[in-house]
Amino acid sequence: MSRSADHTTHSDGSDRAVDWHALPEPVRGRLVDLAASALGGMPQADVPHRLRPVAKFAPAKRARVAASVLLNALSERGAFRAGVVEWARRNRPGSVDLDSADAVAATAAAVLLDDASAAERVDEAARRAEESGLRTERDVALARIQRLEAELDRMRAELDAERAATRRARSERAEELDRLRDRLRERGVELREARQAERRVREELAGAGTASADELTELRDRLERERQRADAEHARAQRAVADADTARQSAREARQADEVRLALLLDTLDGVADGLRNELAVDNASTRGRRPADSVAGTSNSDRPAAAVGDAGMLDRLLTLPSAHLIVDGYNVTKTGYPELPLAEQRERLARQLAALAARTSVEVTVVFDGAGVVAVPAAGGRGVRVLFSDPGVPADDVIKAIVAAEPTGRPLIVATADREIVDSVRARGAHPVASSVLLDRLGRV
Repeated sequence: MSRSADHTTHSDGSDRAVDWHALPEPVRGRLVDLAASALGGMPQADVPHRLRPVAKFAPAKRARVAASVLLNALSERGAFRAGVVEWARRNRPGSVDLDSADAVAATAAAVLLDDASAAERVDEAARRAEESGLRTERDVALARIQRLEAELDRMRAELDAERAATRRARSERAEELDRLRDRLRERGVELREARQAERRVREELAGAGTASADELTELRDRLERERQRADAEHARAQRAVADADTARQSAREARQADEVRLALLLDTLDGVADGLRNELAVDNASTRGRRPADSVAGTSNSDRPAAAVGDAGMLDRLLTLPSAHLIVDGYNVTKTGYPELPLAEQRERLARQLAALAARTSVEVTVVFDGAGVVAVPAAGGRGVRVLFSDPGVPADDVIKAIVAAEPTGRPLIVATADREIVDSVRARGAHPVASSVLLDRLGRV
């Protein structure tokens, strides 16, 4: 008769069952290894039918592919278990020694021999296995925390180095611009002097009506030389102006590149900090988002609609709030600001301006366009800008309302649109509506 648990009798006469299916992994592995090794040296008559197909395998393969079957056969107290015990006594006497110094081996022997102490030994082995697992998890967590701390220190050092390099580069570019401005002023002075000289020669030539032919020729030559000199100075001045414009453009591009690199480093630091916070279980679900003022008795939250944003100054204050999210009604803004452009160029220009705003303020930005008629949907907008297109048959207005509804209560939300229906809907959910013209005014200062 098949049994999944054996009963052992203690000295006090009470019985406790040993659950073979709940054995600690070290004890289970020791029993499976012993049965797999003994299987090859047993008479075929003592081998259960379900184990005969694997009897020809190597012991390691038997233990790997038929562990559960071997353990079930051992638990049945039949000829197979007796054969395993007999084989172990002949070939591995230490594996059936109840007094073995190896606690796992002694526990496996007690279970195999139905010893009265088997249940207590299994409990002790389970406790030791659990403690060992907890120690391993603790060591892994500590090692990961140390790695994260080292990574955080390295990122901070890189950020400091990047900031120092950015300051040096800005100082060098400012000095170069000052030099170019000085050169431009010098060229302007030289150009004015050349033109004054040209006027003097012309005046001399006009007053030389009675002069000889040689004098007239000499005056003409002087006039031509002065004209050539003036043209050369003018050309040099134009080149200096072009160089200054190029330097200013290069400085702007370099500054933008520096800001993007700094933003990347800050995002990386945020990710490392989040990972460390998760490892240390600092942000528990029961306390996430709560503050001391949230638990004061005798108060209730206000459900009044959020205030509308009336000017760029108020918009700036909202954009600097922690975790602020700016949601933009794409075509409503672009058709207010630059309706003369094709739709694709309108989208590109708005995404580019919003990316610059996100880099300066760290605000999360989502811009929603109506997907009707869009042939090629861009994969993404600028860095820090999420660009969404509504599905066919779904208005962009509904997408914006759904985004606002999906946000948690209390998060600062700013919705840029001139659509009255959207304004009324998002205000009722606590979002701050801002007119498209106000957002365009703010983007014009980026």
